[in-house]
Amino acid sequence: MINKTDHPMEALLSSSKPRPLRKGEKIEATILSLSKKAVLFDVGGKTQAVLGQEETENFSSYFSYLKPGDKVTVRIVTPEAKEGYPVVSMRYFFQKGRWEILKLKKEKEEEIEVVGGEYGKGGLFVDFMGIRGVIPKIQLIGEAVSHPTKLTGKKIKVKVLEVDEKKNRLVVSQKAAVLKISQKDIIKKFKEIKEGEKYQATVLGVSEFGVFCEVEGVEGLIHISEVSWEKVADPSKFIKPGQKIEVLVVKKNPNDLKLNLSLKRLTNDPWTEIEKKYPKDKEIEGEVVRKERYGYLVRFEPGVEGLIHVSKISKDKETRIGQKIKVYIEKIDKKNRRISLVFPQKEKPVTYR
Repeated sequence: MINKTDHPMEALLSSSKPRPLRKGEKIEATILSLSKKAVLFDVGGKTQAVLGQEETENFSSYFSYLKPGDKVTVRIVTPEAKEGYPVVSMRYFFQKGRWEILKLKKEKEEEIEVVGGEYGKGGLFVDFMGIRGVIPKIQLIGEAVSHPTKLTGKKIKVKVLEVDEKKNRLVVSQKAAVLKISQKDIIKKFKEIKEGEKYQATVLGVSEFGVFCEVEGVEGLIHISEVSWEKVADPSKFIKPGQKIEVLVVKKNPNDLKLNLSLKRLTNDPWTEIEKKYPKDKEIEGEVVRKERYGYLVRFEPGVEGLIHVSKISKDKETRIGQKIKVYIEKIDKKNRRISLVFPQKEKPVTYR
């Protein structure tokens, strides 16, 4: 007697039977079609399933990020519906799957589409399936650099630079997508750059807190405190976008592949031998550059200024900005980079030390 299951045709038919779906199980499904009215999936075994009506309405704004052929994780809600189609849920996908897509896109260096939001200090904020991200100003390109708000409400093709679900952090780049920049190439270039070495940099942009540059294809920042030994209030008075400058790499940040750069460290620190150059009791000429509530600041050279305290200025003494005056070095505080000054007198007072 022949066992039916031993027959080749019977075995084939038996193996092709669709596996029964179980309520609550999670499976990988392929999107067959999607619209605001209905989403249809292939859940295997020649079985098709539909997305629950409530989720179709709630998540329809996210459908523009998906397309037929995409594989997503769904949960079986109803194995057998009256209409003949099993009903599935995508809640797990929209809670976890969005981040998994971002991680995969970053790994494969593939583009995604985001929607531009408001512009702030951090850059242009964007939305990806309800996840809030940002395009830093340095990662914008073309007209968007000068007018980022023109991208508000528009779809933007970008590449993922950073994605961290735990920190709810998403950083993307419009420039990398437009110029087809490879993150792997940037990592290679980053490793070749050495701390303490000089490089030529291209100025990408200037902000209130520093200067954005590109060194050998890698991004860097000259913080406002590293522009010059003298106090800088507005970096744009020193440097302009597009300018080629020589910089020193102070530090490499492997976490975000960024460089800390310096301009001022390419020149000698004027405070290194300050006490030798400006000894106590020495009379020296300087220029009055600023008036503060506590006195006048006098500049002797770039990066070296002294203070004539208001208590040491007589009411009948005329002092104005831009005036060249002679003063005495009263005290030098090298650690805190401060010099106390007094006006010269025909005879030093008894209390003067």
